[in-house]
Amino acid sequence: MKKYTIEEVKAEFTKNNYKWFDFHFVGIRSQANLPNQFDDLFGIIEGNKIEWFSCTTNPGTHWLKNLLNPKGAALLKANQYIDTWSIGMHQGKYKAFCQVKPVEVYRDKNLNDKAEETAIIDKGLFGINIHRANETFTSKLIDKWSAGCQVINNPADFAKILFAAESSKQKYFTYTLLKEF
Repeated sequence: MKKYTIEEVKAEFTKNNYKWFDFHFVGIRSQANLPNQFDDLFGIIEGNKIEWFSCTTNPGTHWLKNLLNPKGAALLKANQYIDTWSIGMHQGKYKAFCQVKPVEVYRDKNLNDKAEETAIIDKGLFGINIHRANETFTSKLIDKWSAGCQVINNPADFAKILFAAESSKQKYFTYTLLKEF
């Protein structure tokens, strides 16, 4: 997927009436939507700089076929979520960005291998965290790493994101999820 320039991202924010912050995160969901693949982008925006990382914004095939919620697998709705994450422990195991305010998700319950937007929208605290996959190597497949979370597949990249966030001294973090444009 194309790595967008800061100007292109700002233009997309303006088009959607989203707020621009000196430090925030942005995700880009790929139109390709390849099943079980890390084919999306996660960016750190600091001032007028952006750094991109490989990620997924989709649940993995495992959770699309083995629902945790009877309403369906969670697929975060593209939107701007202001001050919705803070640094905490993902599943009590390691530092990550944990959801602290409600978000909107599509509920996909067709049990196929592709995450899809549906007519069912659910709003709440679902544990839609921003975290890494494997702690020692770059993961190639999503599988169980995401049941709706935004997951960075390279642990070194996630460490850079976490370091930047901690260095920002912010308590809460804004994440804006865009569709590929």
